[in-house]
Amino acid sequence: MATKSHATTVCLEVGQKRVFASALDWPGWCRSGKSEEAALEALAGYARRYTVVAKRAGIPFPATIADTLDVAERLRGDVTTDFGAPSVVAEAETQPVRPAAATRLAALVTAAWAVFDEVAADSPAELRKGPRGGGRDRDKMIDHVVGAEASYARKLGIKHKPPEIDDIAAIEALREAIAAVLATRSDGTRVVANGWTTRYAARRIAWHVLDHAWEMEDRAKPDD
Repeated sequence: MATKSHATTVCLEVGQKRVFASALDWPGWCRSGKSEEAALEALAGYARRYTVVAKRAGIPFPATIADTLDVAERLRGDVTTDFGAPSVVAEAETQPVRPAAATRLAALVTAAWAVFDEVAADSPAELRKGPRGGGRDRDKMIDHVVGAEASYARKLGIKHKPPEIDDIAAIEALREAIAAVLATRSDGTRVVANGWTTRYAARRIAWHVLDHAWEMEDRAKPDD
């Protein structure tokens, strides 16, 4: 999907209040800002944190990967963009997905789940609150992420009841079902009517998982 051998291909989803920058070849490596420049700067700044995901997936992630960000697409954002989530399918995410690429998508999303679970296991039940006292504590954040995955799964034709956070078997079954769809070769069309393409699903799911993993990681740290 990359247009230049030395560049990281990025799409920008531009809303009225917020811009999301997403690395199209790296599901979950997405950050936002109030402008295109701020979103790209944030994306580059999170390359180090995404390295952990790529390493767990067994996929090389060059140290210089954020040096050149090639904006291949600019997408018109919507109310969801401004609310705080990437929601527009890029043209690149409607292209066919060959078996090797599908396996890679599933590996990176699975790695994102593993990172989230590790961060949650290492985090205290009560997390440091934001400057205005906001933010979910650990268990509520886990419940939110798992519940969202059950909702996202429906966009791939998977219907599972949202698991309880202590029902490890149910969580694993849901994630295995999602990964199985992502790992399947695709012609690039939406998996089900009004659903998502597998490339977009991988990006959206991994973004949500990692966004909260990194939030939890940051808020588990004591105030300086």
